[in-house]
Amino acid sequence: MEQPSVTPAETTTRLRPVPARHPGRTAAAIACVVLGLGLIGGAVTGTWLTGDSSADPAPGAGYAPLRTLWHSTPVDTFFPRTLKGDGAGPGGADRTWTRLAVAPDSGCTGALDPLLLKTLRPVGCERVLRATYVDATSSTLTTVGMVFTEAEPAGMEALDARFTDEKLNERSDLMPRTYPVKGTLAAGFGDGQRASWTVNVLTEAPVVVYAVSGFADGRQVRDPQPVVKATADGAKTAAAQSGLGHDAKGVADRVERGLRTTASKATEKPE
Repeated sequence: MEQPSVTPAETTTRLRPVPARHPGRTAAAIACVVLGLGLIGGAVTGTWLTGDSSADPAPGAGYAPLRTLWHSTPVDTFFPRTLKGDGAGPGGADRTWTRLAVAPDSGCTGALDPLLLKTLRPVGCERVLRATYVDATSSTLTTVGMVFTEAEPAGMEALDARFTDEKLNERSDLMPRTYPVKGTLAAGFGDGQRASWTVNVLTEAPVVVYAVSGFADGRQVRDPQPVVKATADGAKTAAAQSGLGHDAKGVADRVERGLRTTASKATEKPE
């Protein structure tokens, strides 16, 4: 394919005669130019000092280097083999989670519950990354996932506001799906084993991070509880008393923290 020229083509414009200027008018024009430059310079200086967002790049510009992270980042960066949760358990106890497996990156249908997928439709769903972890006692399992969207910043902000205002991350019909792993403790980790979950919409990147936890012995959970309730003082459900709310939150927080670090490096400006 022929490459476009990087040098604009020259054009010739016929110039019209310019009438002679009156000295007084010339002086006034110069004064206006100087004043105008001063105002522009002051505005630019004010932007540098105050960080006025009106001078920021067009919406979406900051997401451009982040849209390919899902296939350009090493799997161990997104989902470390071991996650350390100092003080992340009930009562500030330390937790450790070991990765059982990472799912092949996939489309969104099948990886997400249909109603959750419908809720995310305004931002589009580009790719889903998932991994399942087991705690140090081999008694709890947690699937953590990242949904890379097609949205611009305004779309992610609107989705985040909706999740917050309508408390969508507390609705059990929007609970994320697990990732069962054949030949491991997570082989029977299905929809019926889900005990606690969290969904977090990021606005710094076009990503939704989620986590869902359950028991490793395959028991059914009849009263799943969102993280915000399962980690509250006095909560007495199975999810709360077994620390499954803390597992979901702890794993999601650490994976999200790693994602933010990776995204920050991807958008750093060269010195």
